[in-house]
Formats: sequence, structure tokens, C-alpha cells
Amino acid sequence: QVQLAESGGGLVQPGGSLRLSCAASGSIFKIQAMAWYRQAIGKQREVVAKITSRGSTIYADSVKGRFTISGDNAKNTVYLQMNSLKPEDTAAYYCTIVAITAPDYRYLEVWGQGTLVTVSS
Repeated sequence: QVQLAESGGGLVQPGGSLRLSCAASGSIFKIQAMAWYRQAIGKQREVVAKITSRGSTIYADSVKGRFTISGDNAKNTVYLQMNSLKPEDTAAYYCTIVAITAPDYRYLEVWGQGTLVTVSS
């Protein structure tokens, strides 16, 4: 079984910064990809950023130049550095991974519980 533990959400003023963390634990052989999604009230969940095990990244247009996704393969952890935050970034942020489990080498997609980010003055 694989679990995700997210942290780093909170209340921040417009223009401020936050860093989200997501640590994976359990029966993991290898993590193939990690991503952050977000869901604002009344809106559909949307992808924010993705990173592969090789370090390739993609970002939503709305966060390009402001957010940075990074991973620590040794710690099975993914980070989302969020700078120049705007009120429209307010949402629940969810971490997800695609992992190969041990010892059976199955592909497994796992989602975290979410962490709330509120951008407001």
C-alpha cells in the first residue's frame, strides 16, 4: 500500500509565497511521475504541474513563471513552490503519483487528501 502526506498549505496575502510538500511512503519500487492538481469551489479539478522521474515538467498556463515543481527521488517527495500568488490561486491542492509497487511491480495511481491554499488580503 502507498500513502501520500501533503503539507504546506495555508493563508497568504496576494503576492506572497508558499511551498507545498508531498511525501510518498509504503511499498514503492519506483515513482514514475508526480503531479499537483487543484480544485477551487464550484470548479473542476485542474492540473497545476507535473514532473516525471527523469525531471521533465509541464505547467498549466495560469501558473507558468510563478510556480515550480520539483522532486526528490531519494525521499519520494514532490514540492510545489508557489510565488506571486493571486486570489485566483485559492483552491484545495492535491498531490498525485504514479508508482510501481513492490514486490509485485504493479502500476498504481495514488491521490493525497489535499491541502488548502487561500490567497487573500
